[in-house]
Amino acid sequence: MRKPTRRTEVGRGERVLAGVWRLRLPLPWPGVPHCNAWALAAGDGIVLVDCGMDEPGSMRHLERALEQVGLRLELVRLLVCTHAHIDHCGQAAAIQARTGCELWIHPRHEHLSAQSDDPDAALARRIEVARQSGVPEAPLRQWAEGRRGERSGMSGPLAPARDLAPGVVVESDLGPWAVIETPGHAPSHVVLHQPERRLLISGDHVLGRISLYFDHGWTPDPVGEFLASLDRVEALDVRLTLSGHGRPFTDLRGHVEGNRALVRERLEAVVAALRARGDATPFDLLPDVYGEKLIPATAAWLLTKMLCYLEHLEGGGRARRLDTDPQRWIAT
Repeated sequence: MRKPTRRTEVGRGERVLAGVWRLRLPLPWPGVPHCNAWALAAGDGIVLVDCGMDEPGSMRHLERALEQVGLRLELVRLLVCTHAHIDHCGQAAAIQARTGCELWIHPRHEHLSAQSDDPDAALARRIEVARQSGVPEAPLRQWAEGRRGERSGMSGPLAPARDLAPGVVVESDLGPWAVIETPGHAPSHVVLHQPERRLLISGDHVLGRISLYFDHGWTPDPVGEFLASLDRVEALDVRLTLSGHGRPFTDLRGHVEGNRALVRERLEAVVAALRARGDATPFDLLPDVYGEKLIPATAAWLLTKMLCYLEHLEGGGRARRLDTDPQRWIAT
């Protein structure tokens, strides 16, 4: 009996509505098989919103997705990135080189630029944060060795022509898209709102499947920023949301509340684990909060979120860090 072959993701394109196309681009990460770029009709060309990460063959996947909907890369007149994560801006430099288009992105992209500018220093910082968080030496060393020399996911440094900030308008055949700052998932995160058509390009701020991630170490309270950004987006009149992963969806407010509920659930689980243990390192808390979801492939992401939850609880007076090495926390 033949063993089933593993399906390989390829770039795919589909028309969502007149003048809007979804471009599904493969990713190499467990549990995150693809991301979405969005093509918007704009005069004699298109605005491309997000562009996938740079990997061997990734440009061909983008070209294939465009070809499936009758478009070509050379039609890109402007590249807009919802935030500075490699799966959303990794191919930016290569696309600019091919098309001559401008890149617009929010100016708070140092969380990515610092890694690109000095990857060794960025890795050393992550190793030290993990060590202070209680990660044992052996798995930490194994994780670090796996990161040394790996591809950055970037085709080159970001070279924005304009800051994607409130007041900036992205023009398209569907009308103008307003820029709304939504930090939390990343300091650089924005969403684009087209009010007449009641459309929202949400990036990774609100996804079709409730899923949380926060960049740690660049702002004081990413979780608090994320919750405030949810309030900002919930107030918008939106009929259809085009997110950075998964299919478009219509129930934006339901998804906003789902995100709030999951944040509350995680925060309460962290507090309960601290009370049960008395004191604990962030790494100690991972199995208590995430259980079977804690596997080597996702441990680094989960630890990043754990640190953000603890700092949010600290700001609200519900947790306190002790003066220890590695760092230990208690519930207050």
